[in-house]
Amino acid sequence: MGLLDDLDLQKQINSKDEYKEKLAKYQLELLHRQRLLMEKKRNIVLVFEGPDAAGKGGVIKRVTEKLDPRNIRVYSVVKPTPEEYAHHYLWRFWNKIPKYGESVIFDRSWYGRVLVERVEEFATKKEWRRGYDEINSFEKTLIDDGTILLKFYIHITKDEQLLRFKRREGDPYKHWKISDEDWRNREKWDQHNEAAEDMFRLTGPPYAPWYLIEGNFKWHARVKVLKTIVKVLEKEIGD
Repeated sequence: MGLLDDLDLQKQINSKDEYKEKLAKYQLELLHRQRLLMEKKRNIVLVFEGPDAAGKGGVIKRVTEKLDPRNIRVYSVVKPTPEEYAHHYLWRFWNKIPKYGESVIFDRSWYGRVLVERVEEFATKKEWRRGYDEINSFEKTLIDDGTILLKFYIHITKDEQLLRFKRREGDPYKHWKISDEDWRNREKWDQHNEAAEDMFRLTGPPYAPWYLIEGNFKWHARVKVLKTIVKVLEKEIGD
């Protein structure tokens, strides 16, 4: 049994009114803390990982939609460009770390080295095993310099993923979200989960913990992520 097995994926918010009320509450609190951040020599980095169709994009939309867009950037991480591939894999992330007072969100991240690159064998065994220590050192450097780092893994069941894949295929406005690669990844569901469990175990020190989010019900996932961010920022930069 791993951490993913322990998640209660039936957690949900029962009414739309409750969802809207909580969403508005935490979005307003997050906006307030974004303003406070601008006065400090600190920055925010949010990392989102999880299976395909787990709802990462929907969560990121709710995190950002009420914020000042001048002080936040979102990067959707895909396969490296030829230039990026010619460097160490962390190279392409260093120049995306935000200035003091600003925030960045990574929709997938440097953890690709120990997740998809491990499972699909895009990295050698020696490379992805070395990756855990490299990532820990990278994050420790950021945190020591004042970065507030939050790492979220949004998880869903395999059955829920299948339902979402089929909905995407049937929706002309969301068809672009599904590809042959998504179906291939699904065939290695167990291997991806095994890689995630190793990642939690080896890259979750007290100063940079993983936050595992139950994603089967989207309202619950969105509110829980926002609430977590607000609580951490309240501790780190005050009220």
